[in-house]
Amino acid sequence: MDYSGGVVRVRRLRLRLLLCFLLAAAVAPACRAREAQPLPVEEVPAAAGAGGPRGGARRAPVRHELSMDFYAKTCAAVDQIVGNVTAPLFRDNPAAGPAVLRLFYHDCFVEGCDASILIAPTGSNAGGPPRVERDMEENRNLPQEAFDAVEMAKAAVEKACPGVVTCADVLALAARDFVHLAGGPYYQVKKGRKDSKVSLPGKVRGSLPRANSTVDELLRVFAAKGLGAGDLVALSGAHTVGFAHCAHFVGRLYDFRGTRQPDPVMDARLVKALRMSCPFTGGSARVVVPFDVSTPFQFDHAYYANLQARLGLLGSDQALFLDARTRPLVQELAADKERFFQAFAASMDRMGSVRVKKGRKGEVRRVCSQHLH
Repeated sequence: MDYSGGVVRVRRLRLRLLLCFLLAAAVAPACRAREAQPLPVEEVPAAAGAGGPRGGARRAPVRHELSMDFYAKTCAAVDQIVGNVTAPLFRDNPAAGPAVLRLFYHDCFVEGCDASILIAPTGSNAGGPPRVERDMEENRNLPQEAFDAVEMAKAAVEKACPGVVTCADVLALAARDFVHLAGGPYYQVKKGRKDSKVSLPGKVRGSLPRANSTVDELLRVFAAKGLGAGDLVALSGAHTVGFAHCAHFVGRLYDFRGTRQPDPVMDARLVKALRMSCPFTGGSARVVVPFDVSTPFQFDHAYYANLQARLGLLGSDQALFLDARTRPLVQELAADKERFFQAFAASMDRMGSVRVKKGRKGEVRRVCSQHLH
C-alpha cells in the first residue's frame, strides 16, 4: 500500500482538478445507496483456494492483551499529548496524515505492531545488504515526513512522561489522529505494545500487499495476520486518502499483462488523465497521484464508489470489486459511510493488536529511530 506524501505538489493539484472534472459524471452513479448483507469483519478464510493458509498449517498470530488505560497511572494524558502534535502537523501539511497511516500498516504487517519500521538505517551500510526493514525496496519510498511526525510526537511524550510510552503506541495514536483529522472516525486506541529489539529486513518480502496483488494473494497475506476478508476490504479503505507513485500502476495504463493496451477494466477517461502525468518510460519516478479521484483529501467512503465506477488506481484496489468474494463488501461500504467508519475502526483495532511485544521481549525507546543500548 502506498501512502506517499506530496512530492510534486503543483502537478498533483493540477491532476486532481483534471480528474475531478473528467470523472465527476462517472462517480455519481456509483454513489447510490443499495441494500446489502452485514459486513463479516471477523471472517478469516480457511482454505487455500479462498486465500487462507494452505492445509491449515499456518496458525494465526498470538494476540496479547492491550488496554485503553495502560498508561492511566504513568502517562494519563498521552492521547492529548500526541494530539497536540498531530493537529498542527495536519494543518500545515495534510499529506502527513496518509503518510503516517501507511507507516502504521507497514509496521504492523511485518512481525506485528512493534515500531520496528522506525529503526533508521546506519550510514555504514551504504551499498551493503539490508540491515533494517527500511532498507528493503518495499519501504524505500516511505516519506520522511511520516517518520518525522512520529519522532515529534514521541519527543513531546518523552518530555512529559520520560521512558514510559513506547514508539509503537505513539505510532498507533498518531495514525488514529490523522484519520480523524482528515474527516474519518475517532476511535479508542488500546495501548501496551513494546518496541521491538530488532528490525528484520528478511521478514518484509511477502508480508506486505503489493500494488498488483490478486485477491487470493491479499487474502493470504491478511490471513497470516489473523485478519479476514472483511478486514481486507475495510482497511483498503485507507486509500480514500493519500497518493501513489506512477510506478505502482503505470502498467495498467500502457501494457496490461503484456497486451500493450491499457487495463480494459479501468475507465478510459481515467487512463487518459493519468497518462498526462505518468509517461510509460521516464519522467515520472517522483510523480504521485491521488488514490481517490473524487475526494482525495477527505477520509470518506468514496473509495468504494470509485471501485464500482472502475476508477480504482491500483490493480489490487480494483480487484476487490471484480472478485465475487469481496464485491458485496465493497458495495455495502460504498452505500454507507458510517458502516465503513465502524468497520475501519474495528479492523484497525484488530490489526493493531497483532503480534505485539510484551515484557522482556520488547523495549521502550527514547528515540524511535534508535534501539536502546
